[in-house]
Amino acid sequence: MPSSAPLDFDVLIVGSGLAGLSAALHLAPTHRVAVITKRGLGDGSSGWAQGGIAAVLADGDTFEAHMRDTFVAGAGLCDPAATRFVVEHAPESIAWLQTLGVPFTREDGHLHLTREGGHSARRIVHVTDATGAAVQEALVKHVRRTPNITVFERHMMVDLITAEKLEQSPQRCLGLYALDEDRDEVLTFRAPQTLLATGGAGKVYLYTTNPDSATGDGIAAAWRAGCRVANMEFIQFHPTCLYHPHVKNFLISEAVRGEGGRLLLPDGTRFMLAHDERAELAPRDVVARAIDFEMKKHGLDCVLLDISHQPPAFVREHFPNIHARCLELGIDITREPIPVVPAAHYTCGGVMTDLAGRTDLPGLHAVGEATCTGLHGANRLASNSLLECMVFARSATQDIAVHPLAPPPALPDWDDSRVTDADEQVVISHNWDELRRFMWDYVGIVRTNKRLDRAAHRIDLLKSEIDEFYGAFHVNRDLLELRNLVTVAGLIVESARRRHESRGLHFSRDYPQTLPEALPTVLDPGRQV
Repeated sequence: MPSSAPLDFDVLIVGSGLAGLSAALHLAPTHRVAVITKRGLGDGSSGWAQGGIAAVLADGDTFEAHMRDTFVAGAGLCDPAATRFVVEHAPESIAWLQTLGVPFTREDGHLHLTREGGHSARRIVHVTDATGAAVQEALVKHVRRTPNITVFERHMMVDLITAEKLEQSPQRCLGLYALDEDRDEVLTFRAPQTLLATGGAGKVYLYTTNPDSATGDGIAAAWRAGCRVANMEFIQFHPTCLYHPHVKNFLISEAVRGEGGRLLLPDGTRFMLAHDERAELAPRDVVARAIDFEMKKHGLDCVLLDISHQPPAFVREHFPNIHARCLELGIDITREPIPVVPAAHYTCGGVMTDLAGRTDLPGLHAVGEATCTGLHGANRLASNSLLECMVFARSATQDIAVHPLAPPPALPDWDDSRVTDADEQVVISHNWDELRRFMWDYVGIVRTNKRLDRAAHRIDLLKSEIDEFYGAFHVNRDLLELRNLVTVAGLIVESARRRHESRGLHFSRDYPQTLPEALPTVLDPGRQV
């Protein structure tokens, strides 16, 4: 079925997490904005963030200290200019959220600041242990009542439309195609400017703290449109995801360790001091590898995280949501430890951007977890992610406002006249499962050349099957997400194969040393992977 007439806007925003909704609110006073999101408006990863947002607000804390902590976590690969840019704009970002009514936790009349792994000071602004949910709720409320913002829920981006694809010049982004799931129709969206805020790609792995929407859609679409991506080998595995047969994806916040939580073996032995002098407050990559090591050494399914030595009232006050959720599952964290395992949590690499959120493609900006700004380096410091979303949402929208582009030309409808309805949906579900399992086994916390070669071979086979399926049948969300995940998996594996060292989140048994010079891994679609 052909699409209807193009939907014309000044700016298209793909994604409805903190980055996308912040950008929409910044642009709404002067631009007609479309927010395109493949699920509900509040269903992205941002709402799942428990810990908080890092900002220098305490007496005695400094921008230089926050930068230094970021550099240490990033294993020498953080870009100094990007890091300073984000850190120095953190306080104003918190102030902006306060104007929106975000109910940050306070103590004695001041914002309560907690501490997380890798931070040298208390600088985490939070809403108890559900910061992301509270921030997202406030943003959604404002977006829904703001004129000039039109929300398209259950609309899945199929691909970006570029001048090059239409055999026009100069090359620029002209809009995008999106599948309206309720009408089962691909619509044409046209705008001078498009902003990707689509989040990461945690669903490429079998175990992840991310929601089902984290399928790397923006990274894959930007790559297909000719944008470079960088540092895709650096996938952060959160050390502590709840291990329970009836629950998946429930993260146990970094702040539990920040407030004294201890990691234990089943016999009660505390093990982190044997791996790092910072013990449980070491950065996430160190803690995740330590847990992985102990699990493999002792043949364990999980380890234990114990906060029960703290007073029960303290635990319930600081971690009400974690306490309540665990209690539903029969675990009283005020009296017993929590079973935990590492899980894929954050994509530190992504679409390359500058400090204004510009990509390689004119008319296309990108913000948030889908990007590589240089802030995170080889490992993201806790609570820098929501901060990055906010700072770059503002800088990208300021750039869009001061550099207007001409309206795009007429765009062709989506053509599905030569495809049929798929009669083997099982092929998609089987390939999805296979991809996530071999990425977990071969491209996980610890890697080897042989494992990466095996993964690359399997990805090539899957790509050919999926491309054939994509060309022959009507698109649906499962197919589109699988297509994007396979693309991103290929980028992760190729990036990992190019890094002949161990640094930050990338640990190779074949290259256990860290090279003297820290260099990014940059992939260019002009030099096809």
